[in-house]
Amino acid sequence: MPADVLPARPEPIAHRMLAGRAGPVPAGPVLVCLLLAVTLLAAGLSGCGSQTAAGNVITVSTGACGAGWHRVRAGMQTFQVRNSGTAGAEAYLINPASGAVFAEVSGLGPGTTRPMRLDLGSGSYAFQCFIQDTDTLTGPTVRVGGHHQGAPGILPVTTNDLLGPARLYHAYVSAGLDMLARQVGLLTRLIRVGRLPAARAAWLPAHLTYERLGAAYGTFDNFDSEIDGRPDGLARGVSDPAFTGFYRIEYGLWHGQGARQLGRPATKLDRDVLALRRAWPSMEVDLLDLGLRTHEILENALEFQLTGHDDYGSGTTLATTAANITGTREPVTRACPRCTWACTSWTACSWRKSGPAATGRPCARWASTGVSRSTPPPGSSCRNSTRSRPSPSRGGDDARV
Repeated sequence: MPADVLPARPEPIAHRMLAGRAGPVPAGPVLVCLLLAVTLLAAGLSGCGSQTAAGNVITVSTGACGAGWHRVRAGMQTFQVRNSGTAGAEAYLINPASGAVFAEVSGLGPGTTRPMRLDLGSGSYAFQCFIQDTDTLTGPTVRVGGHHQGAPGILPVTTNDLLGPARLYHAYVSAGLDMLARQVGLLTRLIRVGRLPAARAAWLPAHLTYERLGAAYGTFDNFDSEIDGRPDGLARGVSDPAFTGFYRIEYGLWHGQGARQLGRPATKLDRDVLALRRAWPSMEVDLLDLGLRTHEILENALEFQLTGHDDYGSGTTLATTAANITGTREPVTRACPRCTWACTSWTACSWRKSGPAATGRPCARWASTGVSRSTPPPGSSCRNSTRSRPSPSRGGDDARV
């Protein structure tokens, strides 16, 4: 709009509202009444809005956690969690007696506000705050009256909870590496003597043994890329000398390469597997990997196996996917060895503790009890974490994940 052209002046609200009416209208008194009504309405809405915001804004800072929580009631609630400090923070709504977590807000930057919504049941609650470079803070306990069940709290898994499962899983991988070394040794010998049909038959069992090792691949460091690496990103692709391991041998066996071309890759695979087996006793499984890698195994199976990306000639990606499912089950069953699966369908399962020491609490999120299984269905997993905390689920009481 040119600078010397001014917008049309808006017509007064009273004139617009009264336009078109027959006869003279005393606009002055009506205008006063309208303005008074609008003023009173705005004041009322402003008062209601500020009261609601004040009751729901939870303040997090380096000196306080959970300030501003008043007049709570059971039922659906939305807390506005505000970080008034100068460092990043996380806030959790917990049961102060058991430590069970009902809701969380993470990645809360300085000066930012994020909503926390949940079905608040009757009971005792407190906010717990993790602030960067500051000790954990727990706010005052607030009692919510009534008899509303609300969302359950979930008990976070501690480091001590995972030490035993980690040792069991380490032993499982040790046994798998022993078998892998024998199978790869046989595969290498068959290639060296030129028995390629037998080598093709021996390749799959060896590869599946490696794929069943599951979550340990995150602990193998460079061994994993040497033993099971892909040619993606290599300058010459499948012909690149840096392409090694199972997939390199698969490509050669199913693309007409002979013992002379496959001898060196087979020898390298054999040496890498033996080196990994020697190094494994001194390797430590990251406790967080038991949960993190478990779901990543099936993610990789979806991305690389079921799409055919990792088929270099043998057509065995479905068998590899089945091995990946086994690799998912192993860390899960070792994380909760006294659990069985309770299922109403393949997609509605939870772990429930069994045996003499059973507590009746599920290891995973709640699901209605149906047919029990000693092993989980494909794709199911039990979340474990020494630091991160799960979001709440509906129904029941405190549950350990």
